Amino acid sequence: MSSHDVPVHPHDLDHPRAAVVDGLGAVDRPTVSFELFPPRNPDAAPRLWSTVQQLAAVRPDFVSVTYGASGSTRDTTRALVRRLLRETSLTPIAHLTCVAASREDLAATVEEFLDEGVRSFLALRGDPPADGSWAPHPDGLPTAAALVRLLREVEARRCASSPAQAVRAATRHLSVAVAAFPRGNPGAGSTREQDVAALLAKQEAGADFAITQVFYDAASYRELLELARDAGVTIPVIPGIIPMTDPARLRRVAQLTGVPVPADVLDRLDAFDGDDPADVARRHRVGTRLGVDLAHAVLDGGAPGIHLYTFNTHGPALDLLEGAGLGGDGPPARAAVATDDHLTPVPTT
Repeated sequence: MSSHDVPVHPHDLDHPRAAVVDGLGAVDRPTVSFELFPPRNPDAAPRLWSTVQQLAAVRPDFVSVTYGASGSTRDTTRALVRRLLRETSLTPIAHLTCVAASREDLAATVEEFLDEGVRSFLALRGDPPADGSWAPHPDGLPTAAALVRLLREVEARRCASSPAQAVRAATRHLSVAVAAFPRGNPGAGSTREQDVAALLAKQEAGADFAITQVFYDAASYRELLELARDAGVTIPVIPGIIPMTDPARLRRVAQLTGVPVPADVLDRLDAFDGDDPADVARRHRVGTRLGVDLAHAVLDGGAPGIHLYTFNTHGPALDLLEGAGLGGDGPPARAAVATDDHLTPVPTT
């Protein structure tokens, strides 16, 4: 049996970055966060809420909620964010894209989110629809940096018009996150150096931190961080990690993002029989081990925490956290079966 083909448990991993169960504000506690997406099918909503409750048990620093191409999930994103705010103690970050939208419409959307009580955004340019129907809006915003500036402008206008809002803003800072790309952005055809320049522009526009596109080797993250720091980027850059337990999902993500999955990762996962429950369980342990190793490597390389793309499924994400010693005092996750095929796992531009 391979040394990787064993159950992963935090107590088996004497790692210096093991989470502090008490004291969630400890200075050297890595941040933990998750990505969720609004379900396409209303029948999936109860399953999603079960996932939310499981994820909340580990007390993440925040959860991000995706926003479809050209704002296609605007209403469902708002509904999910609203429910997270009203029914949980979680801090939601609302994705916001500017592709194909006018500045006026974007400002109105920002106002809607702020009226709901949202105080955190992930500002993205976004990808055009897959059917090729997209054309730039004549009064739109060309870049994520421009969207960051718009968010800051709307907030400043609200504070100037209302002393009450100014007080709220002083106690609940408007947080703006952006995307970063460890190996360039295949969807935009940009190099890593171009994306580092774009990241610097986002910082100058008022971004507070960045979350990376998917990657599979710690060197990609470390090299991005080095280039960014040399260019003058000082904001924290959180690595975005996909649990590597399902080879079919990884291949689908590669199609969506243009980021290839390493052949050795797929070879290891493909060696198991997907129709044999015992083999699936072994594959899950191997994939979890791969994720744990990547999490430890990026944390050792200077990452402030990890952001997990959950696909609205809690099991693989929580098992990875448990194995990495970042699971807090929540219950063990064990593997859960994905119930929704909607994949929007990564920030874009």
